[in-house]
Amino acid sequence: MPKLRGEAFWRETLRSAHYVVAPMVDQSELAWRLLSRRHGAQLCYTPMLHAQVFLRDANYRRENLYGEACPEDRPLIVQFCANDPEVFVQAALLAQDYCDAIDLNLGCPQMIAKRGHYGAFLQEEWDLLQRMILLANEKLSVPITCKIRVFPDIDKTVKYAQMLEKAGCQLLTVHGRTKEQKGPLAGVASWEHIQAVRKAVNIPVFANGNIQCLSDVEECIRKTGVHGVMSAEGNLHNPALFEGRNPLVWEMAEEYLEIVQKYPCPLSYVRAHLFKLWHHTLQVYQQLREELAKVKTLEGIVDVNRELKLRCQEEIANQKEGEKPKEGLPFFHWICQPYIRPGPKERCKENGASGTEKSVRGKRTLEEEEDGNSELLSKNKQKKKLRNPNKSFDPSLKPKYAKCDQCGNPKGNKCVFNMCRGCCKKRAFKETADCPGHGLLFKTKYEKSLSWQHSQRGIQSPEISQRGEAEVGEAVVLKEAGDS
Repeated sequence: MPKLRGEAFWRETLRSAHYVVAPMVDQSELAWRLLSRRHGAQLCYTPMLHAQVFLRDANYRRENLYGEACPEDRPLIVQFCANDPEVFVQAALLAQDYCDAIDLNLGCPQMIAKRGHYGAFLQEEWDLLQRMILLANEKLSVPITCKIRVFPDIDKTVKYAQMLEKAGCQLLTVHGRTKEQKGPLAGVASWEHIQAVRKAVNIPVFANGNIQCLSDVEECIRKTGVHGVMSAEGNLHNPALFEGRNPLVWEMAEEYLEIVQKYPCPLSYVRAHLFKLWHHTLQVYQQLREELAKVKTLEGIVDVNRELKLRCQEEIANQKEGEKPKEGLPFFHWICQPYIRPGPKERCKENGASGTEKSVRGKRTLEEEEDGNSELLSKNKQKKKLRNPNKSFDPSLKPKYAKCDQCGNPKGNKCVFNMCRGCCKKRAFKETADCPGHGLLFKTKYEKSLSWQHSQRGIQSPEISQRGEAEVGEAVVLKEAGDS
């Protein structure tokens, strides 16, 4: 069958999906996708997968996509981060039989994406993105989609979206924040940008940002005209968001843990989900928060979840008539509800800092370090500094490595092909060549092998001659005997 495109792809393959679960690293795994689908989600994305790792590591493929087949988990879009057209397409070819489309991540704003040069940090490299999407659109049997963040300027955002559409993107998800808007600096997503993109392109558009309940979904569709709405944090705190319900936390937690029993995933994923679901309750029961952080088995997590449920039920039984939720929450802490991330000023107050004199800690610290601010080091680096006072974390003092011509990893300084060891080994083997810089001697070993084979033939030749002369002599004797 011909590959469906644009509106036909959204309508037929994606079944006109309006409610979408976002791709979330280590959080949108199979078990969570199944829970979300049971409670209103119509389309799910896999966690972001690293194309290069997916291509080279069979275990990574099995753990993240090739596990137990689950007919319920469709339609499904597999998302990759990549910065090389060939690597991206080869990884997508290995994944296309297990999904309905391949998504290119152009929206991840985290420091790991900056270091790896992918996600939102490719949004200025339009030539590279065109090559990646053109090649994928040509080679894949499933459509190619993209998830992007906006530029501050609406016109540039529109041109960016049109470029991706022209290259072959069949569906576009627009997160209405810039790559600088993240964590406590996230702020409000711009639906104005999303609306402008929707009007400017002829392919389906999903909106992402500002979604905390079902009414937000309906308002977003009405204001922007998009085909569907994607949720990440809202879904993590309330997997029944698309049903328009706010269920008891332990109902969702117990259902999720039952699914995990059938479709196992790493314990870190499970723990992270329960931290999100029980977020408000764990502020009340700090001891159970510590227990959840330390527990080493799934059974242990189930026990902590049961204890949290008992504490909440006891609190409900002792509740006074007319009592209202504390801490300004819309519901009591044992009910699934949105989490409003505090801004920089609020976070500073929580940490005992005044105004904006002290920077927000946590993930933001890594960015401060990347920018060379030596006064703001992580605890781990502070310990290293204590052990070695002369140690410097200034990135400008780090040695600069030339990149491999093939994959972008640091190349060997003495490599004859200007490649990293992995790429050099493949090329040297293919061309039967030597690379002394990497200690690869395919040509030398091949020549030695030929020389050894030639010497063996030389040793065997005299024996063959002697055997031949003996056979001739024997034949002469037999002939003379016959004549007599």
